[in-house]
Formats: sequence, structure tokens, C-alpha cells
Amino acid sequence: MMRSPGSGTEVTDPLDAERSRLFALLGRLLTAAPDAALLGRLAALRGDASPIGQGLAGLAEAAARTDAARAEREYFALFIGVGRGELLPYASYYLTGFLHERPLAELRATLAALGITRAQGVAEPEDHLGFCCEVMAGLLERRFGGLDAGEFFARHLAPWAKRCFADLEAAQAADFYRSVGALGRITIEIEQAAAALP
Repeated sequence: MMRSPGSGTEVTDPLDAERSRLFALLGRLLTAAPDAALLGRLAALRGDASPIGQGLAGLAEAAARTDAARAEREYFALFIGVGRGELLPYASYYLTGFLHERPLAELRATLAALGITRAQGVAEPEDHLGFCCEVMAGLLERRFGGLDAGEFFARHLAPWAKRCFADLEAAQAADFYRSVGALGRITIEIEQAAAALP
């Protein structure tokens, strides 16, 4: 969903690499329905007793019981719909109640400073939760310089992303995506707790 300059240094911290992969996965699932190949890979995930491990196990179980056609219909109902989907996963909507408001302008200013633009042909505004997760993944991978991932998180995800993921988890049309919502909510909670540490 985004184009970036590809600058920066390679990530060396294993924890940052894992965090990046998690945000990249969330970004991928929020910007398009999973195809059969991705569902197969997700169904093979193994979790553990940690909150993230439980979230991954739930995602694996959900992927194993669906197929690409059902996931596509679910994605459409949740995010596109006839007229509009059940959810509006945009920072502007969650923070102001309207689309294309100040949170989008502030995010665009941050992205411009990083040299990040929407990929050609993408109609979604940049404050879409999936796009924000993709940017977070890139920052954790050190693909862009000039902004710390924690600073981006505090400005552009922490104020609203947990509520959006919780709404996805509880959405009427959600089945597979209920597990995506749960994993996303857990991820944001952990990032918030880590940010609060001295």
C-alpha cells in the first residue's frame, strides 16, 4: 500500500524483527483479504502461553477453518460493503468522528518527512490502520530514517488503534477477522505497556 525510499540500516535486534513481522502481517491482513496460500501459512502458525502466542494460535485456528472465498466475502462486509463496510478503520474517523480530518493531515506530514507515499492506484487514505501498521513495520526494520518507531506509534497508532482492533474483534461480520482483531489488540496493548516503562 505504500512506496518508500528504502533507506536506513538493516534491523539487527531480534525483538524488533519479530515486532516488524507482526505489524507487517497485520498490515497485510487489513489491506486485503488473505489468499489461499497465506491462509495455509497462517494455519501452520504455532503459539505459546504468552498473550502474543495465544493471539497467533487463535489466528492459526481461524485460518484453518476458513477458505479464501469466505475470507474475501468477510473482508468485503467488514471494510468495503455496499455503501460502506461495517468498520471504518481510519484514524480520522476514530479520533474525530469524520473522515479526512486533522489526524490524516498530521500523518501525511510525518510520511512526507520520511519520504513515504501511497502506492500508485491505492485509493485508501493513509490513515487506514493497515497502512499505519505497514509504516510501523518499516520503521522497526529501519527502512526509513528520521523517526523512531516508538514516536510514530505514540503519535499515529496509540491514540486509536486498540479501539479499532477491539471493534474488529467484536464486529458482527467477523469470523476469521475476529482473530485478526484480537491479535492486533494484544499487539497494541503490549506496545503501549512497553512505551510506559521507565
